[in-house]
Amino acid sequence: MTTTALITGANKGIGFEIARQLAEHGVTAVIGARDEERGRAAAERLGQPYVRLDVTDEESVQAAAKWIETEYGRLDVLVNNAAIAGGAAEPSRTPAAELREVYETNVFGVVTVTNAMLPLLRRSQAGRIVNMSSELGSLSMALDPGTPFWETNLLAYNSSKTALNMVTVAYSKELRDTPIKVNAVTPGYCATDLNGHSGYRTPEQGAVIAVRLALAGADGPTGAYQDENGPIPW
Repeated sequence: MTTTALITGANKGIGFEIARQLAEHGVTAVIGARDEERGRAAAERLGQPYVRLDVTDEESVQAAAKWIETEYGRLDVLVNNAAIAGGAAEPSRTPAAELREVYETNVFGVVTVTNAMLPLLRRSQAGRIVNMSSELGSLSMALDPGTPFWETNLLAYNSSKTALNMVTVAYSKELRDTPIKVNAVTPGYCATDLNGHSGYRTPEQGAVIAVRLALAGADGPTGAYQDENGPIPW
């Protein structure tokens, strides 16, 4: 039985690499993207299916869930990868409207997609949800002047990833008595459009931990926050 995965924001960057690496493992990696032209082009490059999905549009998300149900009958893996960065102003100069915009994608979008896909994940023998977080969402690291994350004080983006971590914990607790495992991962500082390609890691490297937990066995973690080297502090 073929494993089916949905990756949001998969037309480029880390999302594309996650889809590519999952496909190399024999997974049907559904490319979820809001831009139809780019999404279809990415799917064609990988030889994988595409579904239009805008995480900020509930109608689009529900339509994608219906399409997956019709095509595959269930979903085995959900990778919530779609995200936006917001601005880089100091917290005191960051308008609340910017937080709302970032949270619509990075937090509320994850909840919208997860809730829509959960009935399909429950049909899987081993459902997996992987939320793409960041070290910048770690409160412990943010408070440690000895880490490289001390200086990166982005109110909207960082707090959205902290919120995403709690979203991950909440779903893992609700689903603890099911085969579904829910984890947050951080790809590290990868060169992507999100950061103007300033990262020192590649998308290929960043995808590794997401793929690992997407394919984790029954003895794998749930409610975890990890990079490719293992757990990191919340």
